[in-house]
Amino acid sequence: MLAKSRGGTPPEDPIAALTTLTEDDGVQIAPLYSQRDEQPEAPLPGAFPFIRGGNPTPDVRLGWKVAERFDATTDASDVLGALESGASALWLTRPDPAPLLEGVYPDMAPILLTAGGRAADAAAQVYAALDRAAESDAYRADLVRVSLGAAPFTSQVVGRADVSIEEAVELARVADARSEDVRALVVDGADLHNAGATAAQELGLAAAAALDQVRALTAAGLSPAAALGQLTIRLAATDDQFLTLAKIRAWRTVWARVAQRLGAPDAGNAPVHAVTSLAATTQRDPWVNLLRTTVAAFGAGLGGADYVTTLDYDEALPGGVEGYSRAFARRIARNTQLLLLEESNLGRVVDPGAGSWHVESLTDDLARAAWGVLQAVEGAGGFARGAADETIATRLGESADRRDAAVARRARKLTGVNEFPNLAEPPVAPSAATNGPVVRSYAAPFEALRTRSDAFLREHGVRPRIRMVTIGTVAQHNGRSTFLTNLLASGGIETVLDAAEQAAGAATRDGPPGARITALAGSDSGYAEEGEALARSLREAGDLVLLAGAPGTVDDGLVDIYLHAKIDAAAALDDLLTRLGA
Repeated sequence: MLAKSRGGTPPEDPIAALTTLTEDDGVQIAPLYSQRDEQPEAPLPGAFPFIRGGNPTPDVRLGWKVAERFDATTDASDVLGALESGASALWLTRPDPAPLLEGVYPDMAPILLTAGGRAADAAAQVYAALDRAAESDAYRADLVRVSLGAAPFTSQVVGRADVSIEEAVELARVADARSEDVRALVVDGADLHNAGATAAQELGLAAAAALDQVRALTAAGLSPAAALGQLTIRLAATDDQFLTLAKIRAWRTVWARVAQRLGAPDAGNAPVHAVTSLAATTQRDPWVNLLRTTVAAFGAGLGGADYVTTLDYDEALPGGVEGYSRAFARRIARNTQLLLLEESNLGRVVDPGAGSWHVESLTDDLARAAWGVLQAVEGAGGFARGAADETIATRLGESADRRDAAVARRARKLTGVNEFPNLAEPPVAPSAATNGPVVRSYAAPFEALRTRSDAFLREHGVRPRIRMVTIGTVAQHNGRSTFLTNLLASGGIETVLDAAEQAAGAATRDGPPGARITALAGSDSGYAEEGEALARSLREAGDLVLLAGAPGTVDDGLVDIYLHAKIDAAAALDDLLTRLGA
């Protein structure tokens, strides 16, 4: 029925025709799941292999921890205000966390650090805060949860400054001796994701990095269980809610199996910190990021992440959205999760995806694909070697290139960027923070085009323009004229409708420099009746002629460029901007 609804003759194998891939992992999404896809029932939360969560007694009144991020632009009042307003964990991304911990009870809110190469200094400041808190009789060391955030392997791959593995090992030695639950090391899968990793690559490479870290710790004298207890995993949450949900469950499956092989299966439940994807955060139409982060937090929470961070909606803009404070952005990010937890009550059901044929199948398929990635890295000498010889970075770059190509073809849709763009929004300053060795932004190809359009607007007072001539009634041309308008706008090109004058040459030609370009939009029948004559008259007038449709619709000798759904839209728009002088 689904295949037939697409029109035409149904394919011989409709299931295969409607099956899609998650990314470039070979993991397939079927159009329909049934009892034939049923997986064996997983053990309860807290039991190996921890598919349903690592905590055997989760507090369903609280759900996951809302981990708000604080950087060098924030102070202690921001931290205390967030804790009073619903944040339940602190992610401190500055090398001197001490000022942010003033007045904070460390046994009431887990502390996650990211201090790069100054992790040892940050750890010393946190230990000082713990020791001061321990002077109180009310202090509960058994409730303290601290992650020092040293990530020597994954940081090396993405070019981020961090401690050496020797320094990380020493941090782990000290952390293991503390009475509190202090974990020295983080495996940052989110960094790998932002650099281009697919879901299976993110999991497999993270497991390989974690395994090398455990080897380093056991070589230094820690037991396998103690070494495993020094790890926290950070994963990216995207706006693909089921993929995010299944990815977090699959991670626990993979890592529990690694712990089993190491002889410490009960220690294979490293806490998961899910962070909404920075690579998927856009500069253009940043309000859409509110929807992206809501869906991402939804998937991460239901997947069983221990901590969830929703990045600010204006994360990709260096100065934020004009007229709105950074405090507003932080409050919206925090309240996104609080709405999910306290109004939608999503934390009150543990692992709600359990038993779903789709979720369980996707979890198993992702875990198997990730295990294949882990085996490949191990076969090549391990993560440390792959990071040193840059083979892992090369693989991530290749994955990012394929993802960019899908965005460029608009096969991967980004609302507000390559779909339904808003040319009326104010120009923005490009940000180096959203693309580079650390982050390969999904939207970068189209946002670069929009930046060129902004520069043209500043110089000439108008955006690059293309005249559009429609053929037939609105009902006849609306599909293609709408497609054409949205496609050109995604490259920063404004469409000027000239239906009344058609191609008689009477349309106003005054304006900015650049080629005279006219686009034709109509139905196939309209092209057959009027397209050739219109295209010929435009060519004779010196115009470059575009046509919304496939090649061959009109005599190819009369049309310069065909625009349709299967083209490399980014490349075509880049060419048009150049022709228009932008």
